[in-house]
Amino acid sequence: MTKFYRVIYTLFVWPVRAIFPIKVVNPENIPTEGGCLVCANHTSMLDVLILSAGLKRQIRYMAKKEVMTVPVLGKFLSALGAYPVDRGGADVSSIKRTISFLEEGEMVGIFPQGTRHPGVDPATTPIKGGVGMITWHTKATVLPVCIVTKHNRVRPFCRTQLIVGKPISFEKFGYTGGGRKEYLAASERIFADICRLGGFDRALPEAKDDPSGEVTE
Repeated sequence: MTKFYRVIYTLFVWPVRAIFPIKVVNPENIPTEGGCLVCANHTSMLDVLILSAGLKRQIRYMAKKEVMTVPVLGKFLSALGAYPVDRGGADVSSIKRTISFLEEGEMVGIFPQGTRHPGVDPATTPIKGGVGMITWHTKATVLPVCIVTKHNRVRPFCRTQLIVGKPISFEKFGYTGGGRKEYLAASERIFADICRLGGFDRALPEAKDDPSGEVTE
């Protein structure tokens, strides 16, 4: 955790938790150190704040490159640990940075759905293969987290649950040589675990043939 992030976290964590009452279920499953890929369902732009406030460790996130170029805002987000991604195609540089952060023992947040799905049962949404690809290249531990809210929408002063699953080690994915098919299968496994945590019945639809796996809008 950087000094700047620690200051911002101290100033804002309690107001955030007051406005968005957060209950963390199974906090003992959160790794206290080491590289970790935090994977969660995506309902709102506020998911980033809620995950950061609930899990306490600094979480790195990708942000649209257009946002990162906005004067002042871009620098502020960068200081908090965000980094740019080009959502128009496969952004190799952002993927490399993600891998670098994980290898350096940091927490990186990614949403397997690739975009927000407010008000929608997450079990019915498609996913992307970026999570599986990053897991293969880094051999990082995956921490599944389900964001549970009323009607699958984040609203002020309404309880939000962060249900934390047990970390999934690289060996449990059964990779044999990597490749797109295995990346997609791993992403499906991760997202199925996320859905089960929240009581959603994931039907395991076929994942999109897209390795980008962008994190947020």
